[in-house]
Amino acid sequence: MKRVVITGAGTINPLGRDVDATMEAMREGRSGIGPLKIRDVERLQIQIGGQVSDYDEAEYFNRQQIALYDRFTQFTLLAARQAIEQSGLKFTGKLADRSGVVLGTSGGGLNTQDENYRVVYETGKNRVHPFIVPKLMNNAAASHVSMEWNLRGPSFTVATACASSNHAMGQAFNMVRFGMAKVMLTGGSESMLCFGGIKAWEGLRVMSKDSCRPFSATRNGMVQGEGAGVYVFEEYEHAKARSADILCEVAGFAMSSDAADIVMPSKQGAARAIAGALTDGKIKKSSVGYVNAHGTGTAANDKTECAAVADVFGSHADQLMISSTKSMHGHLIGGTGAVELLACIMAVRDGIIAPTINYEEPDPECALDVVPNVAREAKTKFALSNAFAFGGLNAVIAVKAA
Repeated sequence: MKRVVITGAGTINPLGRDVDATMEAMREGRSGIGPLKIRDVERLQIQIGGQVSDYDEAEYFNRQQIALYDRFTQFTLLAARQAIEQSGLKFTGKLADRSGVVLGTSGGGLNTQDENYRVVYETGKNRVHPFIVPKLMNNAAASHVSMEWNLRGPSFTVATACASSNHAMGQAFNMVRFGMAKVMLTGGSESMLCFGGIKAWEGLRVMSKDSCRPFSATRNGMVQGEGAGVYVFEEYEHAKARSADILCEVAGFAMSSDAADIVMPSKQGAARAIAGALTDGKIKKSSVGYVNAHGTGTAANDKTECAAVADVFGSHADQLMISSTKSMHGHLIGGTGAVELLACIMAVRDGIIAPTINYEEPDPECALDVVPNVAREAKTKFALSNAFAFGGLNAVIAVKAA
């Protein structure tokens, strides 16, 4: 099997419009969650979210492109541009044939869908734009990335709710290490902060009206965010031959299914995915210093995840640092794992552990070191990123210091 490294990263999310700005916000424990600025917000019970503030699509795209690109696709293209520029790669000739893209999303072009339902059903319009279907389809972002940068290898989209990005990155990892590709663009994006998107989630009664407080006894639900994270996964020998700057190594990946309940998480399913990632990467439990938790801020998720971590790591769980950056950027649903991987890169590369902010009061059922409120300097060789989705779909990715 080939070794796989990350040679480029890009993002746009509530904390910043690039990797440096995002990591700075994580180090400072700064929140990107605030009042929503969307149409009909006064009709919503939930009026906060992690929006990309003051975003103007015309600043980045022309009219023809805007007609084709839903907001989630725009975010993906902006993040991909950053990642590719950092990698220094040019996709021509044989490399183009051996390079592809696999991305995660849950809602896809939900903004486009929501707006066009509104104009058809609310305003009575009888005709919509001819590009609505290619604009809202879940694979739109992956397709546009492949076309923009001439990626002629395997290209597709993964949709597994809140684990979509981790599943996508896991597939990209496997494709490179098993020789199916030299380079894969991977990650995920989401933009569900529209009236229909929020209204649907309100029905689940898992949303907070004030803030996201993972692991705190006072937590009262999740907060949605939006954005994208995209990475260049590259075969190590290929990266080494061109003297690429390596951010970190992708060490292991595993998936599992709870096969139990459509919304309630399972400790056993989560534990199998965590343990599987360690086994896949041949990683000793004692070598892991940081876990980026799924940590949604809901009562069920947080205690289940802590129990799974404790089961897998045993006595070493007391030495682990585990934090949820969703407390800062919100839950990006299908795109969340892609942004959260930045915290893992920051941990193994820079020795900075992102905090769980808004932490108020300990919960005996979440009795781990959750890095409350303030970032921490700490060296760690390995870090894990957890993603546990509705439908009982779990995906855990491990990274290693370069």
